[in-house]
Amino acid sequence: MAISLRTFIVLDSLQPQLASFIGKTAKGFLPLPNMAALYVEIAPGIAVNRVTDVALKATTVAPAIQVVERAFGLLEVHDADQGAVRSAGRAILQDLDITEDQRIKPRIATNQIIRAIEPYQAQIINRDSKGMMILPGDSLFILETEPAGYAAYAANEAEKAANVKLVEVRPFGAFGRLWMSGSESEIDSARAAAIAALEGVQGIAGK
Repeated sequence: MAISLRTFIVLDSLQPQLASFIGKTAKGFLPLPNMAALYVEIAPGIAVNRVTDVALKATTVAPAIQVVERAFGLLEVHDADQGAVRSAGRAILQDLDITEDQRIKPRIATNQIIRAIEPYQAQIINRDSKGMMILPGDSLFILETEPAGYAAYAANEAEKAANVKLVEVRPFGAFGRLWMSGSESEIDSARAAAIAALEGVQGIAGK
Protein backbone atom coordinates (compact mmCIF):
# COMPACT_ATOMS: atom_id res chain seq x y z
CA MET A 1 0.00 0.00 0.00
CA ALA A 2 1.51 3.32 -1.11
CA ILE A 3 1.39 5.90 1.69
CA SER A 4 1.54 9.65 1.13
CA LEU A 5 2.93 11.91 3.86
CA ARG A 6 0.64 14.93 3.91
CA THR A 7 1.48 16.68 7.18
CA PHE A 8 4.59 16.15 9.28
CA ILE A 9 5.34 18.94 11.75
CA VAL A 10 6.71 19.31 15.29
CA LEU A 11 5.22 21.94 17.59
CA ASP A 12 8.11 22.70 19.91
CA SER A 13 5.96 24.12 22.72
CA LEU A 14 2.19 23.80 22.83
CA GLN A 15 0.68 27.15 23.69
CA PRO A 16 -1.87 27.29 26.52
CA GLN A 17 -4.98 27.87 24.41
CA LEU A 18 -4.13 25.20 21.84
CA ALA A 19 -3.28 22.68 24.58
CA SER A 20 -6.57 23.49 26.32
CA PHE A 21 -8.50 23.21 23.05
CA ILE A 22 -7.02 19.76 22.43
CA GLY A 23 -7.94 18.81 25.98
CA LYS A 24 -11.53 19.91 25.43
CA THR A 25 -12.05 18.25 22.05
CA ALA A 26 -9.75 15.22 21.82
CA LYS A 27 -10.55 11.72 23.09
CA GLY A 28 -7.03 10.52 23.83
CA PHE A 29 -4.40 11.35 26.43
CA LEU A 30 -4.49 15.10 26.87
CA PRO A 31 -1.42 17.31 26.63
CA LEU A 32 -0.36 20.14 28.91
CA PRO A 33 0.93 23.57 27.90
CA ASN A 34 4.61 23.72 26.91
CA MET A 35 4.75 20.07 25.90
CA ALA A 36 6.11 19.29 22.45
CA ALA A 37 3.75 17.72 19.92
CA LEU A 38 3.96 16.01 16.55
CA TYR A 39 1.22 16.12 13.92
CA VAL A 40 1.32 13.45 11.21
CA GLU A 41 -1.28 13.24 8.47
CA ILE A 42 -1.18 10.50 5.85
CA ALA A 43 -3.16 9.01 3.01
CA PRO A 44 -4.90 6.60 2.92
CA GLY A 45 -6.44 7.24 6.31
CA ILE A 46 -6.54 3.64 7.54
CA ALA A 47 -2.74 3.51 7.67
CA VAL A 48 -2.69 5.95 10.59
CA ASN A 49 -3.31 2.97 12.87
CA ARG A 50 0.09 1.60 11.87
CA VAL A 51 1.66 5.03 12.40
CA THR A 52 0.26 5.22 15.93
CA ASP A 53 1.56 1.74 16.75
CA VAL A 54 5.06 2.61 15.59
CA ALA A 55 5.20 5.87 17.57
CA LEU A 56 3.98 4.33 20.82
CA LYS A 57 6.24 1.29 20.65
CA ALA A 58 9.32 3.39 19.88
CA THR A 59 8.98 6.15 22.52
CA THR A 60 7.14 7.43 25.58
CA VAL A 61 4.85 9.77 23.65
CA ALA A 62 1.11 9.78 24.29
CA PRO A 63 -1.58 10.27 21.62
CA ALA A 64 -4.31 12.87 22.02
CA ILE A 65 -5.78 12.76 18.51
CA GLN A 66 -6.25 9.89 16.10
CA VAL A 67 -8.66 10.55 13.24
CA VAL A 68 -9.20 7.77 10.72
CA GLU A 69 -11.08 8.84 7.61
CA ARG A 70 -11.17 6.98 4.30
CA ALA A 71 -9.01 9.49 2.48
CA PHE A 72 -6.79 10.91 5.24
CA GLY A 73 -5.67 9.96 8.73
CA LEU A 74 -4.29 12.26 11.43
CA LEU A 75 -2.22 11.50 14.51
CA GLU A 76 -1.10 13.86 17.28
CA VAL A 77 1.37 12.68 19.91
CA HIS A 78 3.02 14.69 22.66
CA ASP A 79 5.52 14.49 25.47
CA ALA A 80 7.21 16.79 27.97
CA ASP A 81 10.50 15.70 26.38
CA GLN A 82 10.87 17.23 22.93
CA GLY A 83 13.50 14.61 22.14
CA ALA A 84 10.93 11.83 22.58
CA VAL A 85 8.56 13.58 20.19
CA ARG A 86 11.26 13.95 17.55
CA SER A 87 12.27 10.31 18.06
CA ALA A 88 8.67 9.26 17.45
CA GLY A 89 8.73 11.22 14.22
CA ARG A 90 11.94 9.55 13.07
CA ALA A 91 10.53 6.11 13.87
CA ILE A 92 7.40 6.85 11.83
CA LEU A 93 9.40 8.07 8.84
CA GLN A 94 11.70 5.04 8.99
CA ASP A 95 8.79 2.61 9.16
CA LEU A 96 7.04 4.27 6.23
CA ASP A 97 10.30 4.50 4.28
CA ILE A 98 9.61 8.21 3.74
CA THR A 99 11.80 11.25 4.40
CA GLU A 100 10.62 14.49 5.96
CA ASP A 101 11.23 16.41 2.74
CA GLN A 102 8.61 14.20 1.05
CA ARG A 103 5.83 15.78 3.10
CA ILE A 104 3.44 18.06 1.25
CA LYS A 105 4.23 21.74 1.56
CA PRO A 106 1.26 23.58 3.07
CA ARG A 107 -0.92 25.66 0.79
CA ILE A 108 -3.04 28.49 2.13
CA ALA A 109 -6.51 28.11 0.64
CA THR A 110 -8.24 30.90 2.59
CA ASN A 111 -6.71 33.86 4.39
CA GLN A 112 -9.08 36.60 5.47
CA ILE A 113 -9.86 38.97 8.31
CA ILE A 114 -13.36 40.18 9.14
CA ARG A 115 -12.97 43.39 11.10
CA ALA A 116 -15.39 44.60 13.80
CA ILE A 117 -17.60 41.55 13.58
CA GLU A 118 -21.34 42.08 13.90
CA PRO A 119 -23.22 40.76 16.97
CA TYR A 120 -25.37 38.29 15.04
CA GLN A 121 -22.40 36.79 13.23
CA ALA A 122 -20.56 36.47 16.55
CA GLN A 123 -23.53 34.53 17.95
CA ILE A 124 -23.59 32.15 14.97
CA ILE A 125 -19.87 31.42 15.24
CA ASN A 126 -20.05 30.89 19.01
CA ARG A 127 -22.82 28.29 18.63
CA ASP A 128 -20.53 26.02 16.60
CA SER A 129 -17.11 26.70 18.11
CA LYS A 130 -15.45 24.76 20.91
CA GLY A 131 -12.86 27.32 21.93
CA MET A 132 -13.01 30.90 23.14
CA MET A 133 -15.99 33.11 22.38
CA ILE A 134 -15.76 35.87 19.81
CA LEU A 135 -17.37 39.09 20.99
CA PRO A 136 -19.08 41.75 18.89
CA GLY A 137 -16.54 44.25 17.65
CA ASP A 138 -13.67 41.73 17.64
CA SER A 139 -11.73 41.08 14.47
CA LEU A 140 -11.85 37.49 13.18
CA PHE A 141 -8.99 35.77 11.36
CA ILE A 142 -10.01 32.80 9.18
CA LEU A 143 -7.42 30.47 7.69
CA GLU A 144 -7.78 27.31 5.61
CA THR A 145 -4.79 25.07 4.93
CA GLU A 146 -4.16 22.10 2.69
CA PRO A 147 -3.16 19.58 3.98
CA ALA A 148 -5.34 19.98 7.03
CA GLY A 149 -2.87 19.09 9.79
CA TYR A 150 -0.92 22.30 9.35
CA ALA A 151 -3.82 24.30 10.81
CA ALA A 152 -2.67 23.27 14.28
CA TYR A 153 0.85 24.50 13.57
CA ALA A 154 -0.52 27.82 12.31
CA ALA A 155 -2.66 28.16 15.45
CA ASN A 156 0.28 27.49 17.74
CA GLU A 157 2.60 29.96 16.02
CA ALA A 158 -0.10 32.64 15.90
CA GLU A 159 -0.75 32.21 19.62
CA LYS A 160 2.95 32.65 20.32
CA ALA A 161 3.01 35.95 18.44
CA ALA A 162 -0.15 37.74 19.52
CA ASN A 163 -2.70 38.21 22.30
CA VAL A 164 -5.60 36.52 20.55
CA LYS A 165 -8.39 34.08 21.35
CA LEU A 166 -8.47 30.63 19.76
CA VAL A 167 -12.07 30.20 18.64
CA GLU A 168 -11.76 26.96 16.66
CA VAL A 169 -9.17 24.78 14.94
CA ARG A 170 -9.91 21.69 12.84
CA PRO A 171 -6.70 19.97 11.72
CA PHE A 172 -8.28 17.10 9.79
CA GLY A 173 -10.32 16.53 6.65
CA ALA A 174 -9.78 17.86 3.14
CA PHE A 175 -8.83 21.31 4.51
CA GLY A 176 -7.68 22.44 7.94
CA ARG A 177 -9.49 25.43 9.40
CA LEU A 178 -8.53 28.01 11.99
CA TRP A 179 -10.56 30.84 13.54
CA MET A 180 -8.95 33.37 15.89
CA SER A 181 -10.34 36.61 17.29
CA GLY A 182 -9.02 39.68 19.02
CA SER A 183 -8.26 43.33 18.53
CA GLU A 184 -7.47 44.51 15.03
CA SER A 185 -3.75 44.96 15.65
CA GLU A 186 -3.33 41.64 17.47
CA ILE A 187 -5.20 39.76 14.75
CA ASP A 188 -2.95 41.33 12.12
CA SER A 189 0.07 40.07 14.07
CA ALA A 190 -1.44 36.61 14.46
CA ARG A 191 -2.14 36.33 10.74
CA ALA A 192 1.39 37.43 9.85
CA ALA A 193 2.88 34.84 12.20
CA ALA A 194 0.65 32.03 10.96
CA ILE A 195 1.39 32.74 7.30
CA ALA A 196 5.13 33.10 7.90
CA ALA A 197 5.19 29.77 9.76
CA LEU A 198 3.37 27.93 6.97
CA GLU A 199 5.50 29.50 4.25
CA GLY A 200 8.62 28.32 6.09
CA VAL A 201 7.66 24.64 5.90
CA GLN A 202 9.51 22.90 3.10
CA GLY A 203 8.08 20.00 1.14
CA ILE A 204 6.75 18.87 -2.18
CA ALA A 205 3.85 20.46 -4.03
CA GLY A 206 0.49 18.87 -3.44
CA LYS A 207 -1.45 17.22 -6.24
